[in-house]
Formats: sequence, C-alpha cells, structure tokens
Amino acid sequence: MATLSGRLWAQRGRLVLWLPVAMGMGNAAYFTLSREPAMGWVVALGMAALAGPVLVRWRGDLLRVRIGAGLSCAAACGFLAAWVAAHHAPPFPDLPHRATHLRGQVRAVEDVAAPGGGTRRRVDLGHVQLLDGIDAGMPPMRRVIRLRLRDDDTQALAPGMWVTVRALLAPPGPPDLPGGYDAQRRAWFAGIGGSARALDVPVITAGGAGGWATWLGRVRAHIAGRVMDVLPGQRGAMAVTLLTGRSGGISARTRADFADSGLAHLLAVAGLHLGIVMGLGIAAVRSMLALSEHAALRWPCRQIAAVAGLVLGCGYVLLTGAHLPAQRSLVMAVVATLAILTGRRVVSLRSLALAAGVLLLLEPEEMLELPMQMSVAAVMALVAGFEACATPLRLLREGEHAWQRTAGRIGHLSLASILAGVACLPVGMAHFADVGAWFVLANLIAVPLAAFWIMPCGMVALLLMPFGLEALALVPMGWGNAVVIWMAHHVAAWPGAHVGVPQMPAWGLALFFLGLCWLCLWTRPAWRLWGVAPIALAMMTPWMVRVPDVLVPAQGRMLAVVDGPDLLAGPRGHVDRFVLGDWARVLDRRAGSLADGMATPDGRLTCQAGVCVLVRGAHRIMMELRGGADPSCAGVDVLVTLSGGHAVCRDVVRIDALTLWRSGAQALYLDPSRGVEVRTDRQVRGARPWVMGPGQHGMPNLPMARAE
Repeated sequence: MATLSGRLWAQRGRLVLWLPVAMGMGNAAYFTLSREPAMGWVVALGMAALAGPVLVRWRGDLLRVRIGAGLSCAAACGFLAAWVAAHHAPPFPDLPHRATHLRGQVRAVEDVAAPGGGTRRRVDLGHVQLLDGIDAGMPPMRRVIRLRLRDDDTQALAPGMWVTVRALLAPPGPPDLPGGYDAQRRAWFAGIGGSARALDVPVITAGGAGGWATWLGRVRAHIAGRVMDVLPGQRGAMAVTLLTGRSGGISARTRADFADSGLAHLLAVAGLHLGIVMGLGIAAVRSMLALSEHAALRWPCRQIAAVAGLVLGCGYVLLTGAHLPAQRSLVMAVVATLAILTGRRVVSLRSLALAAGVLLLLEPEEMLELPMQMSVAAVMALVAGFEACATPLRLLREGEHAWQRTAGRIGHLSLASILAGVACLPVGMAHFADVGAWFVLANLIAVPLAAFWIMPCGMVALLLMPFGLEALALVPMGWGNAVVIWMAHHVAAWPGAHVGVPQMPAWGLALFFLGLCWLCLWTRPAWRLWGVAPIALAMMTPWMVRVPDVLVPAQGRMLAVVDGPDLLAGPRGHVDRFVLGDWARVLDRRAGSLADGMATPDGRLTCQAGVCVLVRGAHRIMMELRGGADPSCAGVDVLVTLSGGHAVCRDVVRIDALTLWRSGAQALYLDPSRGVEVRTDRQVRGARPWVMGPGQHGMPNLPMARAE
C-alpha cells in the first residue's frame, strides 16, 4: 500500500485529469437507468457533491481522502447534471394524428439532402400554435417543430417570419431496434417536439425583425446565397458548409464519399476549422503589429494577437450556427487563450479536462452523441501522443539537414492523422458500424489543403463580400474544394475504404474510453500499457454480441429474419427500406426478401402461403405476414402476426399490433435449448422522461387554470 501511495503521489499532477472521467461515469450511470431515481437518491447525491470539497479541505493531506472525495464528488455532479437537464426540458406535446393547420415563427431555414437525390427545404418553427379543433386557442408549444416544405414550394422564407400551413404532424419516432439509436432522447434534449410535412404552400401571415438570432440567421442565408451564385454545385455547397455551417446542400453521395474516405470531419465545423480561423487571425494581427516598431517593442503583441484570434473565432462560431462541436472547440480555445495570457502551456490534457468538465455540466446529454465522443477521443490521443513523441519529433525538426526537417514536418502531419484516426475508429464502429483503411492518406492531403488554401480563401471572401468582390476569393476556394471532393470520391472507391462490421455495443464503447483514458492520462509507461487490454477487448465486442433471429419494428408493417449473412425482410410491398438498411448496417448483414415457397438449405426457415416458420431444435417462431392462411400452431413458441391476427394459438406468446403499440420494437432470440427470448424496446429504455407512452402520445397542450 505504501508503494502504491508513493507512486500515486508521484502522479499527483495527473490525478485531476480523472475528475471529468468520474463525471462522465456519473453521467452515464443516469442514462443507463431503467427508471428515474427516487428523490431520496437525488438528495443523497447532492449531499455527496457538497461533502467532497469539505472532506478535501478537512483531510486533504491524506491522498486516499483526496482521491476518494474528489472522484465521488465529480461522479455525483455528473449524475445530477444529467438529471437536472432531463427534468428541465419541457414535455413532448401531444400532436394530432391528422392533417391540421398550424402557425409558427420561422427560426431557421435549411436545405437538406433528399433520399432520392437533390435537396429539400426544412424549416424550424417556434411558438407553434395548432389552429383546428380542440387545439385551437391553446398556448404556443414550448418545443420546435421541424417542417418539411413541399418540393414545388419556391417562395422565400427567412427567420423571423410568421407562417400558416396545413401539415401532417408526427412525434419523434422510437427506435426500430431494441437498444438502437434513440431519436426521442436526442429530440428531448434538443428542444424538438416533432416533425411535420407541409401539404400546402405556407402562407406568410406576418414578418418581424426578431432578435439577434433571427438577424444572424438572415445573414447566414444571405452569405449562402452569394456563395452559391459564384460556386454552383457541390463546390459551392462545401463552401457554404465551411462559411455558414449550413450543410444541407451536400448531396448524399458526397457525404458518403467523405465518410468512406475518412474526411467527414471536414464537413462538420469543429475544432479543425476554428483552429485554422483563429490561427489566421493571430498571424494577421501579429504581422500588423510587427510593422510598428513602437508596438513590437512595447506592447504584448502575442497576447493581443491571441485575444484578437479568440474574438474572430467567436464570430466564426456564431456565423456557422454555434453547433455543439464548435461550442466545445470554442471552450478549448478560451482555455488556450487564457494559457497564452498567463504564460502557461497552450495545449495540454488539463485544458482538455477543463473543457470536458464544463461541457459535461452544461450539456451532459452530448456525452452519448458522436461529436463529443470523437472530439474527446481525438484530442486526448493527439495531446498524449505528441507528449510521448516530443523528443524524436523535435530532433527531426531541428536537424542539420534539410531532409531531416522535411521528415519532421511530414512525420508531424502523419502522426496527427494516425493518432486522431485510430482514436476515432472505435467511435465510428459504435455509431456507423464500419471502418476505413485509407483515412491517413486522405487526411495527409486534404487537411493541409484546407488549412493553407481553402479556409484562408473563405475568410478573404467574407471580408470582400460587403464590397461585392467575393468572387476573387471564392473562385480559388472552389478550386481547392474540387480537389478535396475529387480525392474523397476516388479514395472512397478503393478496396477497403468501407468495411462493414457489426455495431459496437454501448458497453464496448465505454470499455474503449476507459482504456484510452488509462493509456493517455498516466505518465508511467508500465501503467499506461495496462490500458491496451481494455482497448483490445473493446475492439472485439462487436462480434461478442448475440445477434437476434427475428426483428419487428414499432410500426409493425414488416419484419426481418437473420439467416447467416443475410437479413431477409417481408412482406413485399411493406418493407421500409430505411429501416431495413439500418438493420443491415447495425448487424452487418446483406438485405434480402422473404418470399412464398422459399426455404433455406438447412430447412430452418420456410415460407408458404404468407406464413414463415423459423425452427431451432424443438422450438419454433411462426410469422404471419398476411391474412388468408390458417397455419398449424403445433410446437409454436411465439407467434408474430402482421395481418391482424388470423391464426389463433393457445399457450403461445403473441406479438401483434397491440404488443407493438405497448412495447415498441421487438427482437426475438431463438435458442435450441432454452427456447425463445423476447427483448422489447420498452425493456431496454425503461420509463424515462424522453420515452413516450404507448401510441407515442405526449403531454396535452392545455392552458393554465384561471385564478378565482
């Protein structure tokens, strides 16, 4: 124990880095619960959070007290932050299941890629009021409704306008696979109340100036229009994405090419773009100050340039929509600027820990989302990796020969691409169920091109836009965009660029982050190596998860059977291609069809007269795809019926429309010895604030009672 205490004391400078890790564990503990914690537990955790600093102040000389109290306090704060964020959000509104007239104020207008190609316009409406039936006269909704406009609607809409439209409303959908992506949880914390599809062309009933957010939205729309006038097509869509954050013009093919080639981060305004913009601002300000002898000799030029770069970075984040990845990067930039002003290290694990801790307190739900996971993994690997390789890289950069200095620069870029790409690889396996082999090569070319050509031209274009001269910079920017798009298209077509794997489970991703933290946060090499074991185990977890044999989505119009490498769906004419594609991606299976008269070579699956039977040993699952048949129920364990229930089987577990209405999506596991295990979406997600009740009904939007 004394030896361990001594080694921990030698690592005391790194102990503070584990506070956001403990905070994230407390955050994750809240989201993994099956029901809301009792108020007694919440009070107890609040007392634990308050007792931590008191214990450290009282007996902080004892290392075990400092570690135990600090980690416990951080974990309690993470749990409470998630609990407060979940209960602070307004409830989902109860939306009508019929066409209705609604009125709302436009908050944002964005072009989004259509599944069949081209683009569609999507409008975010706030202060929405329903104008028909019992909903007429009710107070405005507290959540945003996302309205998809008709394809033939060409009238101009801008933030701040009030519109009236007849539309079909729908609440956020539940997962189509138990344990799958939870769109309702995402919508709950994002303030989204549902989606709508316009049946008519909206009528503009009023227009107002709105607040600064509305004004900024108009500026973004104006810049996007000016860019597209100069650079049509995907070159212009990429420029609009980099300069305004509006990525709706990027086609589905371009997105897929960027994802398969490892360049998807170039289309998501985040730390890379903010760092380039701030670097350009700092370099420009320092160069201008160096022209003045008085300023160069008497003013703190480095600190002035850093503050100017931060101001420019804040403006860029606001201009691009202030998305969460950009906000997170801005927090890191603020910490880095404070480090410059105080003479501390600019980039360090402490600044990452501070930024991560702040974000986990302010937006704890983002810990479960892709952007934050990728950012934390990449930055942690970059900082720790360059700390470990600092000496050889410095010797190369300061070498006597030109080839050594060139090798040092190339090695610096290569190491950055390798560290960030490898650290993000398991995150991609958990969210996208695929891996790529050429991301290092693609980033070696695309990232320097973006840093030294594309983004500088974009910044100059913004400066020239008030004078109508933006084409002078946008045209060269388009040349760089064309090179990146061309490279992404060709790299994505290479063998191994897109290799599908089963989706990594959530516990596997948690195991990976635990191993990555252990590998990066300690300085002792012998301790660090222990982090390789959980990382290696996490990489194998996609093949350790039991695959379901039958899947039924919540809407109950289709089902799918896993047959070896194939995923067979039916009945024909009722298969949702989006749901089937998502299942095939998550399970790493080839999509196929169920058809009458088919039978697998081993005889385990047979289909006849609209009824399919799956057999494992002495146990059977019978699936009734359409009515009209009178199948035999002998030996059947579970009956799945999509036809309304013509088959009547006694002492058989029945999955029908009522079951799906109550429990959501179903996954059936057929074991030859233990029979059939049914796993439902309701069992996995439990009773949480963002889990809508049976039938996906929300809270009725009723007015407050009148005072006497």
